[in-house]
Amino acid sequence: MPKNDDVAINKSKTFVYTVRDWKEYLGEALLIIFSVLLALIVTEYISNLREKENTRNTLKNISVELSHNKKAIQEMNEYNLQILTKIDAALVNKKLQDELISNDEFHLKVIAPQGVLYRYLDNEAWTIAKNNNVMSKVDGETIAMLTKVYEDQGRMMKVEDEVAKVIFDRASRDPKQVHTTLILIRDIYHGWAVDRTGDLLQKIDNTIKKVDTF
Repeated sequence: MPKNDDVAINKSKTFVYTVRDWKEYLGEALLIIFSVLLALIVTEYISNLREKENTRNTLKNISVELSHNKKAIQEMNEYNLQILTKIDAALVNKKLQDELISNDEFHLKVIAPQGVLYRYLDNEAWTIAKNNNVMSKVDGETIAMLTKVYEDQGRMMKVEDEVAKVIFDRASRDPKQVHTTLILIRDIYHGWAVDRTGDLLQKIDNTIKKVDTF
């Protein structure tokens, strides 16, 4: 049984309840909403910065790739011109024609000592940009310029396939068809490569300048 003085002490205890009005609740709610919105804004800002940085890095890689390709195209063009010179020489030289086609074999090295395609043009940076949806962050004019440049580079690379079609054809092994074969190969180099070089190099320069503005 509790003592009488303990009962007296318990009866003397008081409890304080804090009474809060609606303004305080509203203030807390607004503070929570503000904190959430601020966190979302900061997150979005950081995400945008990362996207912009990623876009700049990707475009920088494309610019470097195009610069390398430009040099390769210039070297390729010098080689292609040498091939055209050799073809012209073979067209009027029976001895060279006999060297080109003998024993049912087509000896490509007579006119193209380093092979059909002297240099290969890269498109890895461009492919990565498209696959990672980086192009959605770039204006339409830049996309159009890049697309055109890489398409034209692809056409220039078709020289190898087009020449292969000619020399793998049975007619190319016929000594009587050697003149026609040489004309076809000459036309391929002109149409797919040499005659495109000047315009493509100018497009590359313009595209690099455009890309470097980002």
